[in-house]
Amino acid sequence: MARQERAVRTREALIRSAAEIFHDEGFHAAALTTISSRAGVSNGALHFHFASKAALADAVEEAAADVLRAVVGRWDGGPPGVLQCLVNATHELACALQNDVVLRAGFELSREAGRQPRTDLRLCWQNWVTDMVGRAGRGGELRESVAPESAVAAVVAATSGFEVLGMRNQAWLSRSTVAQFWLLLLPALAPAPHAGLWQAEGSWTGTATG
Repeated sequence: MARQERAVRTREALIRSAAEIFHDEGFHAAALTTISSRAGVSNGALHFHFASKAALADAVEEAAADVLRAVVGRWDGGPPGVLQCLVNATHELACALQNDVVLRAGFELSREAGRQPRTDLRLCWQNWVTDMVGRAGRGGELRESVAPESAVAAVVAATSGFEVLGMRNQAWLSRSTVAQFWLLLLPALAPAPHAGLWQAEGSWTGTATG
């Protein structure tokens, strides 16, 4: 059991180390020796767990996908209403992107030129937003004049843009920035009787800067 636990800890350390190096240097420039050194393990230990740098990148993406699934899973409908859940999820995602290097690296790897992502986090996010917008429409939370595909495009484009811009300036991922986006978009999406019900700053109580 102790050996198993040690192997799990080593694998997790390598994934986190790889995420940090991929984030700092990019996938192609990252060296396996640098990753193993930062994780505090030998090159042999790295190759025991991962056959190649590509396999390690796949593991980082999958770990990031687990974080993303946890975020959206907490806001998969419920009492706040579908639109409010969508607002809350964007706030929590922005906060997680600030604080979790594995999630940041996973998104970055999804757009890395010259490699095919095993798990495309942007596509996962887009699919979830598409489902939530569809549910909002069927539940009467969207204006009849709103085309669901247009709402999806606005949310996905904005949140993807925040993620990319946040690499250089985390103010793009702040609660106030995300709230300003929703202050603009919610009145265009929600029917007039519901327009004042949604909280653009999110009813999520997690910690975020800004």
